[in-house]
Amino acid sequence: MGCRPVRTEWSANFGDRSRVNFEATFEELYPGLFRYCHSLTGDPDWADDLAQEAFVRLYDRRVEGTDEGLRAWLFRTATHLVRDGHRSGENRRRLLQAHPVRPGSSRPPDEAVQREEEVAPVRKALDQLTEREREILLMRHGGFSYREIAEAVDVAASSVGTLLARAERNFVNVYMPLETDGETDDASR
Repeated sequence: MGCRPVRTEWSANFGDRSRVNFEATFEELYPGLFRYCHSLTGDPDWADDLAQEAFVRLYDRRVEGTDEGLRAWLFRTATHLVRDGHRSGENRRRLLQAHPVRPGSSRPPDEAVQREEEVAPVRKALDQLTEREREILLMRHGGFSYREIAEAVDVAASSVGTLLARAERNFVNVYMPLETDGETDDASR
């Protein structure tokens, strides 16, 4: 499209002329890029951050090309940054809905100890699973879709159901003896 990463080091080639060119490009394209980001986000502070990040990437990746090519590259990069921001914001909102943070609402010590006693066998059972089984179970319990799990553990989405069922079965096989041991300990007291 007219833009390509430059493979040479700018430390040797990035003199006053290149800096002036970058500054001129920034001065010319920043206002339009900011307006574009602001119209996408509705937040002037976030739009400013996105526009600046796009220029940082332009600079760091040593992209060069025609004015039109640089403009297209910057707008495409900003669009990707907005999408990434929305995606991470959605994940953050979903996690906070599932596990809300309530400042100042710490549990009384006796409840905290009881909760830790209830959670300890679950953690011990999870520690005995393979890393992938543990990740799959925790992601599914955290509300991730099969597609999201597949992308995270790098498997086909059609395999997630089988992997999840196997992980759940292995968890139960490990957890049940721990739970039974805990009950016999309680009964002997």
